[in-house]
Amino acid sequence: MNDEQKNIINAIAPPGLEVTPNYLKLGDKFVKTIFIFTYPRYLATGWFSGIIDMPELLDISIFVHPVETPLALKRLRKKAAQIESQVLERQEKGMVRDPLLETAFQDVESLRDSLQQSQEHLFNVGVYLTLYADTAEGLNKLENNITSLLESRLVYVKPALFQQQEGFNSTLPIGEDKLLVHSPLNSGPLSSFFPFTSADLTSDSGIMYGINRHNNTLIIFDRFSLENANMVIFAKSGSGKSYAAKLEIIRLLMMGVDVLIIDPENEYENLAAAVGGSYFRISLASDHHINPFEIPIIPSDEDPSDVLRSHIVNLAGLLKLMLGKITPEEDAMLDRALSETYASHDIVQGKDFSNATPPLLEDLQKILENMEGGRGLAERLYKYTQGSYAGFTNQPTNVDIKNRLIVFSIRDLEDELRPIAMYIVLNFIWNLIRANLKKRVLMIDEAWVLMKYEDGATFLFGLVKRCRKYFMGVTTITQDVEDFLKSPYGRPIITNSSLQLLLKQSPAMISMIATSFNLTEGEKSLLLEAKVGEGLFFAGLNHVAIQVIASYLEDKIVTTKPEQILEQKQK
Repeated sequence: MNDEQKNIINAIAPPGLEVTPNYLKLGDKFVKTIFIFTYPRYLATGWFSGIIDMPELLDISIFVHPVETPLALKRLRKKAAQIESQVLERQEKGMVRDPLLETAFQDVESLRDSLQQSQEHLFNVGVYLTLYADTAEGLNKLENNITSLLESRLVYVKPALFQQQEGFNSTLPIGEDKLLVHSPLNSGPLSSFFPFTSADLTSDSGIMYGINRHNNTLIIFDRFSLENANMVIFAKSGSGKSYAAKLEIIRLLMMGVDVLIIDPENEYENLAAAVGGSYFRISLASDHHINPFEIPIIPSDEDPSDVLRSHIVNLAGLLKLMLGKITPEEDAMLDRALSETYASHDIVQGKDFSNATPPLLEDLQKILENMEGGRGLAERLYKYTQGSYAGFTNQPTNVDIKNRLIVFSIRDLEDELRPIAMYIVLNFIWNLIRANLKKRVLMIDEAWVLMKYEDGATFLFGLVKRCRKYFMGVTTITQDVEDFLKSPYGRPIITNSSLQLLLKQSPAMISMIATSFNLTEGEKSLLLEAKVGEGLFFAGLNHVAIQVIASYLEDKIVTTKPEQILEQKQK
């Protein structure tokens, strides 16, 4: 043993070891090893899971030593002869028959048949449990709890008296059976207590997201019970991401949660109609308008000056999105022009402006035209005030937001205007939720459209970070994972989302997904081979394989299959 190996051993070794007949004192820890010595006639599948899932610190070793079939048959033949002899002896003496002996004989004969036909194999099995506690009383309490749990299943244990050191060594990760306390078990009972357990994500409250593909348990979770209620959904096209999102919407509404949606492809129109929600089409020719200069409603616990200042900062981000690249001088000019635009409508810090009429984008354009050096910016705003885009950005707000489900559709907008529309709607929603505290979820479908632009990504990230304060969760949905993660705010949005749903992924994207979510090779394969509605569901530190399922009525409402939608329209 070289010096380096000695140093490693000294680093991990406890300061001392005290050996007693009934326990070990390992440093400051009390340690005790117990072993299973008796099993019932039948063992139910998963009976050992209760021990494995205990929160206390345990080391468990299971040693399985195969027994040669000829030797096992010889022993069983001898055992059968002994039992049969006892049965005959009782009959000769005229004694009442013993059901235990008859059952034992039947079991031995059945096992002999199974071994002879190679349907079963026999093993000598040793199961050892090493318990840890800070006090002797705590150690005894833990032993009693485990003993009671096992005895309720007719499984009995004993402490390794005068063999505690051998028992402890048997549960070290070195694979050596020092205790050598075995019980004969055939394949069937042995398979029942192997620790094939899987994580559950089932709570007493919340909504159902699907079923656990490993054990068929329900995945029920309350997203508002986590440190934040945000969620991301990543999936390739056609893998069921919109289907899963719409199912969650229906179930959230039933639980009293309001939902707001940005819909880029008119996928949520049928859902809104089915539940009586409001559906607003935002387009150049639409009758529905949102004025980006709309005055925010002032929350009772916030300073009006701070709210106005924050709103102007958000408007500056929108204008950068609309105007493209601007110089630092133009940025400063825009900031001053925004303040003057509101001041022209008597909306200034220190005054009550709750009943004031908000300005329009054309008012900002006029202010810029009269500012030294501002004409260039004013001309760049022309298409939004009087040009081809005027009907979209230069109208008073006329949408009614008094509904539990509100959908903003931006499908009919040109690609150039979609990120601008998303920004305007998100800012409008942000002002709404700050003024009226209520449990809400905001769903942003195809969020990558906004994430491609730095100002849009900055605003979305700020929304994700701050929404918890206002009892809201943001669900970010995207199929273009690459564009989303390329943004410097992509990974921070994932980090600030306690719920994550990954459905089927393409081979081109799986490495990027695996890095972002720390996936194993098995989980990568699961996502590559997943069928529609299958994937991984993350909740905090836990995650499981999920199958998204719906009832018959839910499926009719949320389906995205063209043939089903066409069939419904023809009825």
